Amino acid sequence: MPPAPLCPCTSGLRYRACCGRYHAGEAEAPDAEALMRSRYSAFALREVAYLWRTLHPEHPDRARPEADFLREVRARATALKYPRLHILDRRLAEPGGTAVVLFHARVFESGRDVSFVERSEFQHDGTGWRYLRGESAAPRALSVPPEALTLETFAASAPRGDG
Repeated sequence: MPPAPLCPCTSGLRYRACCGRYHAGEAEAPDAEALMRSRYSAFALREVAYLWRTLHPEHPDRARPEADFLREVRARATALKYPRLHILDRRLAEPGGTAVVLFHARVFESGRDVSFVERSEFQHDGTGWRYLRGESAAPRALSVPPEALTLETFAASAPRGDG
């Protein structure tokens, strides 16, 4: 029997021991970084119901019909490959506050690099961490390589109007 697959979030853990338990609803991600990693894995594995479930109630997509969101995200995710995730920086939340994670998502569409760097904000809704909003930029549009970015330098490095 082959070994269980590694988790797409690049934690180095097997999927079932990592993001799989969040996708299956067996546990909530314990912090914003774990939620962000599990959402990347959900895109990679087309776990679109999990993506809906982990949107913060104030996220603009929550104003749309769930069925439309699921259909559109599933169609988009089907065309993409998600080979690597790099966590660049993070800021934990104070109680009741917003946590922030900066990451570089390697993503390809029909062999074309559509990777991005995103500064994502997360808030706890009383049940678990939820994705509130994000600001993203293509790596080629940044003034420095993604691996050199921090939360403090991302805003200055990203072009205005992206995200």
